[in-house]
This record gives sequence, structure tokens and C-alpha cells, in this order.
Amino acid sequence: MQTDPTGILLVDKPKGPTSHDIVDVVRRHFGIRSTGHCGTLDPMATGLLVLLLGKATKLSERLMGEDKEYEGTLTLGVSTDSQDAEGVKLAEKPVPPLTDDEIRAAFESFKGDLLQTPPMVSAKKIAGIPLYKLARKGKVVERKPRLVHIYRLDILRIALPEVDFRLLCTKGTYVRTICHELGEKLGCGGHLSRLRRTASGKFRVENAHTLEAIQKWGRQDLERQMIHPLDARF
Repeated sequence: MQTDPTGILLVDKPKGPTSHDIVDVVRRHFGIRSTGHCGTLDPMATGLLVLLLGKATKLSERLMGEDKEYEGTLTLGVSTDSQDAEGVKLAEKPVPPLTDDEIRAAFESFKGDLLQTPPMVSAKKIAGIPLYKLARKGKVVERKPRLVHIYRLDILRIALPEVDFRLLCTKGTYVRTICHELGEKLGCGGHLSRLRRTASGKFRVENAHTLEAIQKWGRQDLERQMIHPLDARF
């Protein structure tokens, strides 16, 4: 039996599969028993997914705690139950004639410490049950707000009803909740319509590999491309 390689693999996740799906593809393709990831990306999201292979899975807690950077799009005027484009439409309102300054002021107000309540349609567990499973049954349960920190929330483009942005935040931040609350603040509702993780700690998506490319590799290719834990320079 081959020994599992030990290292860190940076994957540029495509839209569609879950983070667990990506882990499963890599595990099966290379025959690796111990594989995990550091920070879930929703199916609609793309970008950096940090995979840990072999004994590197022991670094999971440390890497999960790293700050994250994202680029995304807020679409104003439509609210959904999941707070993103995958959810069921709850309300639709006309987008008012907002000025750039009004939009920038709203974004500015979300910088710093922020108390977030996890959305019902999320993987957050209550009494061991993921919230989304309760939401499917029409249940709404009390969720404790948690403190996150927004270091940067920069607007990249305004083309109403869309606003593109870049976000640097602490772990566990719900970007779709920020979009939902921005929509409420701007008076017309809104949701996250695009999300791409560009960095996790010191790792950047520019150095990640597509799933299509990884599936063409052999074990030796994997060992050449993965990052050794000692080279990660935490």
C-alpha cells in the first residue's frame, strides 16, 4: 500500500461542485486516504480551496483560522432565502437612483468589527444538525450572532443593479449576509450573485491549479506541485 503524500494542494474551485466534492475527486484520483480542506466554499463560489493531504491534515485548525480575501458581486433589488443567487426569491423591489457616494458610504459602514447571525440556509450546525436541513423543513431556529472583522471592503465597479467588490475578512465571515444587509441598508434588498475566493492566509488563487489539470496528473505530478508544510512559512 502506498504511503499518503504529505502536503498542501491549492485548487482553483470551479462553480458547481461542493468543497467536499473537490476533496473526494482528489482522494479518489490519487488513492489518498487522508484528505481535507480549509474553509468551505458554497457550490456557486469559485476560487481558492486549500486542500491538506496526508499528515498535513493536522494543520487544519491552524489554516482554518487564517484571514480570507474575496471578490464578489452584490445584486440589488432582489432578496433570497439563502442571501445568494442559489436561493428562492423572497422579494423584489426597484433599485432607487442611488449615487456612488451613497453606495460607498453604505459599504464603508461595514468595515471593522461586525456581529453576524448565520443565515438559516447555511452549513452551520445547531445541536449537530446543519441549519439548511432545518430550513428545508420550514423551521427557523435561534442563532447566536458571532463577531467577525472586516479589514477592507472596497468597491471595484458600480453598474446598478450590480456592485463589484473586494473583501478582506476574518474566518467564518458570511459574505452573502453582508450583501443581504447592504441591500437592506440601501432600501431595496440585495443578494450575493458572484463570489470568488482570491486568498486564504498567505496562499493566493494565482498559484492554484484547476481541477481539470489536477485530474490529468499522476502521483509524481502531485508530489511536484503540492507545497510541503515546511515550505508554507506560517
